[in-house]
Amino acid sequence: MNPEAPRLPLPPFTRESAILKVRLAEDAWNSRDPQRVSMAYTPDSRWRNRSEFPRGREEIRQMLERKWAREFEYRLIKELWAFDSHRIAVRFAYEYRDEAGNWFRAYGNENWEFDELGYMAERHASINDLQILADERLFHWPLGRRPDEHASLSDLGL
Repeated sequence: MNPEAPRLPLPPFTRESAILKVRLAEDAWNSRDPQRVSMAYTPDSRWRNRSEFPRGREEIRQMLERKWAREFEYRLIKELWAFDSHRIAVRFAYEYRDEAGNWFRAYGNENWEFDELGYMAERHASINDLQILADERLFHWPLGRRPDEHASLSDLGL
């Protein structure tokens, strides 16, 4: 039994609660806080993220620390693709620049599975990077949470 407090919204998901779960995940990732993000996952969560396969919160936190140490000015948009009672599929894009000043847009899909308390037990991500020019950037809000009025992936044609 997990002694942790429930992480709302809980499964079984409705369309509205799945959309909220996706937005809460986006907000956490846009904080670029590895500790905060890692706490959304079960203590033994299993991931596939590109060529890394972290297990558990500590490995997830360490992977995120490495990620954000090399991806500067990170801004992410997630969008619900599909859901069922305890699973959610999302598509996403994020923009970042590397240490040399090169800009990239990463595109991907994630499949999430949640436990009964709303923690993510599995995350399978497929991600591709595309180098872009600075004037091709589409995500221009101040670092942190994407403003509610900012265009979605669908609105941007992504």
